[in-house]
Amino acid sequence: MTGTTETRPDSSPVPDGGAAPSLAPGGWLGWLGTTDHKRIGLLTIFTSVGLLLGMGVLALLMRSQLAQPELTVLDSHTYNQVFTIHGSGMIYLVMTPFALGLGVYLVPLQVGAPAIAVPRLTLLGYWLYVTGAVAMFSGFATSGGAHTSGWFSYPPLASSAYSPSHGSDLWILGAFLSGSGMILQGWAVLWTALRKRARGMTMLRMPIFSWSMVATCLMVVGSFPALLAAMLLLTIGRADPSVFDQNVWNIGYQHLFWFYGHPVVYVMFFPYLGAVGEVLAVFSGRRFFAYRGTVISLLAFAGLSMSVWGHHMFATGQAENNYYSLTSIVLLVPAGIEYFALVGTILGGRLRLQGPMLFALAFLPQFLIGGLTGIMVGTPVIDYHVTDSYFVVAHLHYVLFAGSAFGLFAAVYFWFPKMTGIMLRHRLSRLHFWLLVVGANLTFLPMFALGFEGMPRRVFTYEEGWGFTTWNLLSSIGAAFIAAGMATFAVNLFWSVRKPLPAPADPWKGHSLEWATSSPPPRTNFTDDHPLPEIRSYAPLLDERERTAELTAGPAAARTATRR
Repeated sequence: MTGTTETRPDSSPVPDGGAAPSLAPGGWLGWLGTTDHKRIGLLTIFTSVGLLLGMGVLALLMRSQLAQPELTVLDSHTYNQVFTIHGSGMIYLVMTPFALGLGVYLVPLQVGAPAIAVPRLTLLGYWLYVTGAVAMFSGFATSGGAHTSGWFSYPPLASSAYSPSHGSDLWILGAFLSGSGMILQGWAVLWTALRKRARGMTMLRMPIFSWSMVATCLMVVGSFPALLAAMLLLTIGRADPSVFDQNVWNIGYQHLFWFYGHPVVYVMFFPYLGAVGEVLAVFSGRRFFAYRGTVISLLAFAGLSMSVWGHHMFATGQAENNYYSLTSIVLLVPAGIEYFALVGTILGGRLRLQGPMLFALAFLPQFLIGGLTGIMVGTPVIDYHVTDSYFVVAHLHYVLFAGSAFGLFAAVYFWFPKMTGIMLRHRLSRLHFWLLVVGANLTFLPMFALGFEGMPRRVFTYEEGWGFTTWNLLSSIGAAFIAAGMATFAVNLFWSVRKPLPAPADPWKGHSLEWATSSPPPRTNFTDDHPLPEIRSYAPLLDERERTAELTAGPAAARTATRR
């Protein structure tokens, strides 16, 4: 295993005579009205990263309030606003849009397409997302404040009788618009992967990231309309509160919401799993292990995701416990295949522990904790004990932060040079990594204990003798480490752009087609200077290196050379 230095990872020629290349000409108007999928992808990614930092500020406010018993950093109403917008923002405005933004940027490149399908609809998807974000946050400016009923907003609590603020109406509008934008972007990515592939790029030659996006977008177009229907039902109920006097509509809302709400967990997981798979293969110098089995498992997982929503409703007494428990446990089969494929990819490899690889390796054990505890809450006898407790908060955050967010940062450090033509600083990336590892586990592990000891979700304070003090203090200290890690990441971005180290076309010795073009890629992705290579497998650039090495040094030396 090798370390890293503060220089470029290889000695490939630097474009533009050694100067860091510009992202593209055209000014702000050129960006805001673009039909170039790479620009739309970057707009979506950078917007979601900016909102991620904002969501972190809200999380710090909550952890400051809960660090000790009976603090008054936030009053109950303000805490409920912060709690709701933090959870809503992370799911509707950060993790899902970032995942789809990656797909918008990378899938056309990985399948050898010169452009994305329906580019104007893709851009419309971005603007619907941004408008939804503005609407959701503008609730803070209303007289009654932002929405306070949680990211799931169950009626009747979310009805106008109990949540009269116009901030609640703006929250519904924001969720509806952002969900609509994600449907448009998901459809565009799916259409591109299915219909716009280059000659020789069969479905079973697409990289594992592109396959993860196919499965993701199938879930988006299949389940996200249920969110729109739920928001319409909630809007009707706010106009006529008597609607939610009938329990059938309360339960009906939950069915609609969770038909979206559980697949969206995998929408916030699959693209990051695909990104981690790409990183592990490249930084191990090996082909992705069990490629076909993983493709089948992703599609099976996507299908099964539509059958498990009712395990969120065990405590209502209105769900078929045996059925939803069975379908939840069956998910272990495709999930196990995917985990074995990731682990199998690095076994026997020569690991390069650079920034992307560190985050990818940490993703494996941390997301495993989130996945296994998900099976626990999908078991009725356990769920009855921990439902609406901090155990569920811990599970959700091990899935979305200790898991998927590490996959997100693996993707950022891996593809940032390709997207911008600039290398991020390796030493700062390592500091960012260790601060996040310590912070994530110190923040979220104590929450399991809090849940078992009976601390409920959505409480803004607690009393001294309840036994929650030590665990909450540890969790708040962990949040400070996370904040330091995110500050390090922000410094890395700023410093790397201010003092750029230009990136070559292929700084990591990548396997898929995006590494065959310049950094950043041209308008049409591939040109005469950077043509498409011959496509014979899901790792065409690795194939090319192996053929070159075999011609010069023989088969055994070729296999060794590709691992360096």
